[in-house]
Amino acid sequence: MALALVHTRARCGVRAPEVRVEVFMAGGLPQVTIAGLAGTVARESRERIRAALQASQFELPSKRVTINVAPAELPKDGARFDLPMAVGLLAAAGQIPLKALREVELLGELSLSGALRGISGALPSAIAAGEAGRALIVPEENATDAAYASRAKVFGARTLAQVVAHLRGERLLAPVLSPVAEDAMTATTRGAEGADLADVIGQTLGKRALEVAAAGMHGLRFTGPPGCGKTLLARCLPGLMPPLTEAEALELAVIRSLAAPLREAGGWPTARPFRAPMHGASAVALVGGGGIPRPGELSLAHHGVLFLDELPEWSRSTLDALREPLESGDVQIARAAMQAVFPARPLLVTAMNPCPCGWAGDPAGRCDCPTDAIARYQSRVSGPLLDRIDLHVALARVPASALMAPSGPGLPNDAEASRANESSATVRARVLRARERQQARQGKPNAHLAPGELEAVIAATPAARALLERAADRLTLSARAVHRTLRVARTLADLAGDDAVETPHMAEAIGFRAMSIDSNPSLQATLQASTQTEHRAGHGVVGTH
Repeated sequence: MALALVHTRARCGVRAPEVRVEVFMAGGLPQVTIAGLAGTVARESRERIRAALQASQFELPSKRVTINVAPAELPKDGARFDLPMAVGLLAAAGQIPLKALREVELLGELSLSGALRGISGALPSAIAAGEAGRALIVPEENATDAAYASRAKVFGARTLAQVVAHLRGERLLAPVLSPVAEDAMTATTRGAEGADLADVIGQTLGKRALEVAAAGMHGLRFTGPPGCGKTLLARCLPGLMPPLTEAEALELAVIRSLAAPLREAGGWPTARPFRAPMHGASAVALVGGGGIPRPGELSLAHHGVLFLDELPEWSRSTLDALREPLESGDVQIARAAMQAVFPARPLLVTAMNPCPCGWAGDPAGRCDCPTDAIARYQSRVSGPLLDRIDLHVALARVPASALMAPSGPGLPNDAEASRANESSATVRARVLRARERQQARQGKPNAHLAPGELEAVIAATPAARALLERAADRLTLSARAVHRTLRVARTLADLAGDDAVETPHMAEAIGFRAMSIDSNPSLQATLQASTQTEHRAGHGVVGTH
């Protein structure tokens, strides 16, 4: 009798739980039984292993073999366990030293010729193996991805024979070096990505909203006619956000590795992602899913920007699938055979026209859409989804005179015009200072504060709180909207470098929320007059939205 134990990893979303392949060999009629895998998967793996062993010139033991892939209750994709099962069988037969398996984990699919084929999710497995203090042997095509886990010692092999020779100590595999430094060096030569705010003419309010969104990770909706700059503004946003931390980059790399090899996805993440799927995308493509759950655009934009253009053209059911992830910060996918959780904390930016023709509210009077048609168009986006977006900004068409106006050094410029022409680098410096305040105070952006955490850091003055109470009554804000308005006000105070949330900060935050009520202009006018009065009384500053 002989018993061999091989360490390996399953794939479960971004996690890689440990799996133990136990191989027991005893006398009896020659037979291989696999337990712990689904029936069809077990049969397929058994035949691949048998053919690969024979093609690699290994002796197949004429004994009764039982292979147990534990724990049994963990859903498993069988192909990734071909290599550990084959190695365990050889170890139980005495062809590989048992001690060679104690400090190593194995993953890989076997072809009938004994060659190793790549599997998905190599990076999460490498991270987990490194944390467990073991090396990892994977197919050569997965070795580069796995090597991004800096704490893991990774080996890549092309065939089963190479793996066996390495474990026997006959021909050792060379460890694969981490390509992180190489990717980072390449990234420095690419320069800044995305558009620059200085390229956007006018739209001062839109630029201000981008700054607030980047500073606190607040969701943003632009509404305006075609060609007013909605998409251009959205593409400026990644350039305003802080650089990825090492932990954020690793988390994003893990998500990307589940969708495609990292090299195909651009290598190690060095910039915050900007994902802009077409409005015909399905709910599975947007949120994630499938028989073996894979991350969707929402998770692929984690720590970056998810831009949804032409918002009313999206399927309502697809958009409503975003509601729970926007609150929880992750996507939970449940299937009969498997459950998976993918992180999903992107900065959501959306854009839409105000009506079917796109010109409602334009001073030129170009819109001829009936009122009920405008209402139907705007109602394609559900109220609960809009309630989860913090900043709502209405953009107007930029006049031709502004587009054709000369610009450049030496031209007359007042303070307001200078601020309107700021570059992304200038605004980014203010965003970084605000983020540093938030990190020092609570360790996360303001938009990610839970309601219980919010009260401890808001520090709003009595006058600011009273203003929010009056606005909440007039706008009939939900509890969620009130909390989100408080978070925006806290971000505005951080941008100003203030410890307390003052009346002007609260008034501006309410102004961003008031724009979500497109169907009640009289209510907006009432609120605007109120907040302007509060501005004057508070700090002598006039103007909201």
